[in-house]
Amino acid sequence: MSTENLNNTEAIEKLQKMVDSIDIGMLSTFPKGTNYPHSIPMSRQEVDDHGNIWFLFSAESDTHQHLQQNKEVSITFADVSSYEFLSINGTGEVSQDAARIDKYWNDMIAAWFEKGKEDPNIRILKITPAEAHYWDNKTNKLVTFFKVAASAVTGSKMDIGRQGDLNI
Repeated sequence: MSTENLNNTEAIEKLQKMVDSIDIGMLSTFPKGTNYPHSIPMSRQEVDDHGNIWFLFSAESDTHQHLQQNKEVSITFADVSSYEFLSINGTGEVSQDAARIDKYWNDMIAAWFEKGKEDPNIRILKITPAEAHYWDNKTNKLVTFFKVAASAVTGSKMDIGRQGDLNI
């Protein structure tokens, strides 16, 4: 596996592409009084041009309570069918930005909030990445499989993918 660190615009574009294609990530918050993270699946609403990742969620959730105590978050995205993985550590910022709620509102979100867009518990979560690392293959899954098999048979090392830091 080769290393390919990406910076600035390239890093943001890679982050956007991966998050948009995978969609659901496991968001980890860090509750006070425990050594273990609390993780839940979250569907992203947007990755903006600065690399921030936006979500809608509820003020009644454990995640909201944890973020009131500790703004640090981790989120991981995994697409095992294409061998693409992304790990992000950063900070979470919670708001009630009505314009963003309106922008992100859709039928899927409506299922989570019985009172609609006016639900007083709707919150916006903005994750600002501090560090990110990705792993992906350079080709499709079938080609990767054959490269791994060829490496096993011949004993030679083949470049089956890449990994690197995303410096946003």
